[in-house]
Amino acid sequence: QVRLVESGGGLVQAGGSLRLSCVASGFIFRLSAMGWYRQGPGKERELVAGIIRGGNTYYADSVKGRFTISRDNAKNTVYLQMNSLKPEDTAVYYCNFVPYAQTGDYWGQGTQVTVSS
Repeated sequence: QVRLVESGGGLVQAGGSLRLSCVASGFIFRLSAMGWYRQGPGKERELVAGIIRGGNTYYADSVKGRFTISRDNAKNTVYLQMNSLKPEDTAVYYCNFVPYAQTGDYWGQGTQVTVSS
């Protein structure tokens, strides 16, 4: 079955960087559009970045120029490089399919990112 395992979160000061990883299994990863979502305290889950199988990417306005999504089809892994982190980036980050309608019940445990001011 579909399994998505996120890692790489942590506590970082504002202005710092983190690199998140998501290892996928149970489906044909190279044919799938993937994304990183986040859910901050008291907020709804939102899509922050997506990458389709051809490599084209999408970014939410709030992270453009700071976050970079990439994928390694040989490793069934999608990454999120996060630079110039801000306290408002604090959230649990999840990877899943894009668009949101495709996410189904495939949510993993996520990885916590905490940015201190």
